[in-house]
Amino acid sequence: MTDSSTSISSPPPLTTYSRADFGSPRKTLGIADVLAITVGIVIGAGIFRAPALVAGAAGGDEALLLAAWGLGGLLSIIGALCYAELASAYPNMGGDYHFLGRAYGQRTAFFYAWARLAVIQTGSLALLAYVFADYVVAILPGSGPPVLWAAIAVIGVSALNWLGVRQGATAQKWLTVAEVVGLIVVIVAGLLLAPEGTAPRPVSGESALGMMMIFVLLTYGGWNEAVYVSAEMKDAPRRIAPVMVGGLLIVTVLYLLANMAFLRVLGIAGMAESDAVAAAVMDAAMGDVGAAILSVIIAVAALTSANATALTGARTTCALGRRFSLLSWLGKWDEKRDTPGNAMIAQGAIALLLVLAGAFARNGFQLAVDYTAPVFWLFLFLTGLSLFVLRVREPDRPRPFKVPLYPITPAIFCATTAYLLWSSVTYTGWGAFAGVAVLVVGGAILMFMTPNDDDPEEMAL
Repeated sequence: MTDSSTSISSPPPLTTYSRADFGSPRKTLGIADVLAITVGIVIGAGIFRAPALVAGAAGGDEALLLAAWGLGGLLSIIGALCYAELASAYPNMGGDYHFLGRAYGQRTAFFYAWARLAVIQTGSLALLAYVFADYVVAILPGSGPPVLWAAIAVIGVSALNWLGVRQGATAQKWLTVAEVVGLIVVIVAGLLLAPEGTAPRPVSGESALGMMMIFVLLTYGGWNEAVYVSAEMKDAPRRIAPVMVGGLLIVTVLYLLANMAFLRVLGIAGMAESDAVAAAVMDAAMGDVGAAILSVIIAVAALTSANATALTGARTTCALGRRFSLLSWLGKWDEKRDTPGNAMIAQGAIALLLVLAGAFARNGFQLAVDYTAPVFWLFLFLTGLSLFVLRVREPDRPRPFKVPLYPITPAIFCATTAYLLWSSVTYTGWGAFAGVAVLVVGGAILMFMTPNDDDPEEMAL
């Protein structure tokens, strides 16, 4: 008989399953592990591309540009406080999926898990793999086409995290250290080494705060990924809030310093006109050597985010498999390796198909925003509302951490995400329909599935 902890074949057709049928995660991750996931997934390749887009929408106002990056950090911290309450009360590898399921029912939660598997995580993993590949090819000319290196990246991070959570988490810590050091190198080059730019040139056009905040907050995106390992974090109810907030404070400081460095060397007009602001700064500071160093920095940043994306994304898929019998093979937790092995394979396979099809990779950062932003903000808004729903529905639920200044703080978060949802639909236009189309496909699939009747709390861990 095949060992159920490693088999990817479907179990016998039962109507319900218990936790014992699937296996359970253990408390294996410490503060440094979760901090590395939070910081490492947020500081990705976006900070090297988004500042130009934000500058272009700032209408020549440097103070507004810096204020937007500071506001992005503040709003992200407010969101992290809301998520910390949910994670402390409902520690679960499903993260948002579990919160949405408890607040609105499993059918609503299914759409989120489907979007995460088909749009958000796998699309991000494929895009990050291509960013990594482009810079590897720049560093090693003649080493092969970008699609080869992108496929290697997807297979590599998926296999590493399939081997076990310790392997994935250890790699994440070292990659995050390298990523942060790399960004500090760019900051030092811009603030201290490169010559200061000439007098700023006038920039025509009006500022568009909605567009600015779309790109700023997507560059901060990923701060909520820590909740997907809350079931595996030691003393998560007490530690999850300071880890998430602390990680975002680090990121906010680094993002502000990076934009100050870009402004010092290029000015806001130069930033708006450049497709590669960090490259321009490093070239001004170190010439060709600086460009080569930056290629390594961005490749490491992309790989760091890709590893964290693979680690956290498969946990939602695993939680989904535990709630729907037709997907039960995805719900298997390998207790020997402390990893959702089957879900990791499925996620990696979809991301690899996207890479091989060239999805997102040749169309750039803008298309990725168009495709993912409306779906991303829709479910973030619904998760924010779930905090209010669950406080009313389950008032006696122990909440080791409660969001400060309730209900003001979660109301600010919900208002922000609603505004960003509206802005993303307004500014992305037809691109938004691609992500919506994927949700429609998920609805068709849902017609053939019925949620398990087991208590969602029992199926949670």
